[in-house]
Amino acid sequence: MTTIRHIEHEQIVHRCFRCGYCKYPSDYSDFNCPSYKAFGWDTFAPGGRMWLTRAWLHGEIETSARFAEIMFSCVACDNCKDQCVFPKFKDFLPDIFQETRAELVGEGRIPPGVRDYFKAVAVSGNPYKLPQSERGDWAKGTGLKPYTNQKYLFYAGSVGSYDEVGKRMAQSVGKMLVDAGLSVGILGAEEGCDGNDVRALGEMGLFAQLAQANIDTFKAKGVKEIITLDPHALNTFKKDYPALGGKFKVQHYSEVLAELIKKKKIKLKAYPVKITYHDPCYLGRHQQIYSAPREILKAIPKAEFVEMHRHGANAFCCGGGGGNFFTDILGTAEDSASRVRVREAAETGASILAVACPNCAKMLTDAVKMENLEDRLEVLGLAEILERARK
Repeated sequence: MTTIRHIEHEQIVHRCFRCGYCKYPSDYSDFNCPSYKAFGWDTFAPGGRMWLTRAWLHGEIETSARFAEIMFSCVACDNCKDQCVFPKFKDFLPDIFQETRAELVGEGRIPPGVRDYFKAVAVSGNPYKLPQSERGDWAKGTGLKPYTNQKYLFYAGSVGSYDEVGKRMAQSVGKMLVDAGLSVGILGAEEGCDGNDVRALGEMGLFAQLAQANIDTFKAKGVKEIITLDPHALNTFKKDYPALGGKFKVQHYSEVLAELIKKKKIKLKAYPVKITYHDPCYLGRHQQIYSAPREILKAIPKAEFVEMHRHGANAFCCGGGGGNFFTDILGTAEDSASRVRVREAAETGASILAVACPNCAKMLTDAVKMENLEDRLEVLGLAEILERARK
C-alpha cells in the first residue's frame, strides 16, 4: 500500500522547473551547491530534489535508501533560496527539503549516520556521546564563572564544548569577553544541545524536547541576553525558540567583539599578516551578519584583509551545515565543499583563514590537512586572531 504523505508546502513543489540558477552564486562563476559540487548529479541539486520530492509525494517513486541519501545530503546553506529567480517561490525551497526530511524521519527511513546522530543526542545530550558533566570543562582557565545573575549567558554549544578545535575557539572567546569586563557566565553541565541541526535534519519531536528544556533552563536562571559561539545556535535561538515561548536577546560573539573594539575595550597592536575570511552559512545567509567579522579583522593594525572570490551572500559553504558536520554524507573527496573552500582561500595568498563558527573551523582545519596546505594556511577563530594582536 502506498504511504500517504503530506508536507506543508506540497502545493507549490511543482512550480520548480529546474532552471538551475539555484546551483550557482550570483555571478555564475562556479557551482555553489555543496552536494551538487560533491556528487555532480542533478538529483543532488535543489532542482533535482524538488522534482524527486514532487514524484515521491505523488507516489511515482517509493522511499528508498538512495532517495533518503539525496534528501539528507542538503547542508541547508540557503544558497538556493538566495539565487532562485522566482520571488513568490524561493523562500520555501529550504523549508520543502526540511519538511521532506521530517516525513522520512516519521517513516523511519533515514541514513545510518543520521540515525546515529539522533540517538547520540537523545541518549547522551550531545552528538559526541560524552558525559554532560564534562560539558563545561573547556572553560577552565578562562575566568568564566557559572551563570548566576550576570548580564550575559555565553552559550558554547556541543562543538564548542567537546571538539578540540571548537574548544579552542570557545576558550579564546570566553577569555576575551571576561578580559573586556563583560558580566558573563556559562551553564556548564546544565547547558543543553541547541537542536538547530536536529531540526534541520527533520527530527521535530527531539528538537521540541531540546528547545523546551533549554528554554526552561534559561528562564529558571533568569537569562535575558545570550551570546553564542555557534551561528547554528544563534539561528535557532532567534528563529525557532520564540514560537515556543523562548524570547531572549541573542547575539553572535562577533557582533559583541566588534562593539567592544569600537568602545576601546579591546586594544590592539600591529599584527602584519594577510587574512581572508569564510562566511558561515548560518551567520551570513541565515542571519544576514556579514559586517561584524570583517570590522574585527579590519580593525587590526597592519593586517591586510583580502576577500575570497566567493564571499558574503555568495560564499561557498564549508559543508558542515544541516547536520552534515556529524553525518558526513558529503564525504571528503577532492570536490567536497571544505576542500574546495580551502583551495579558494589559499588562492588569495592569505596565511590565515578566519572563521566565526566552530563547525567551519573543524571542517576547514581538516581540509587544510587533506590538501597539504598546513605550511601555507592556518585556520583560526576571530578571537584567536585578536589574541595575537592584543596589546
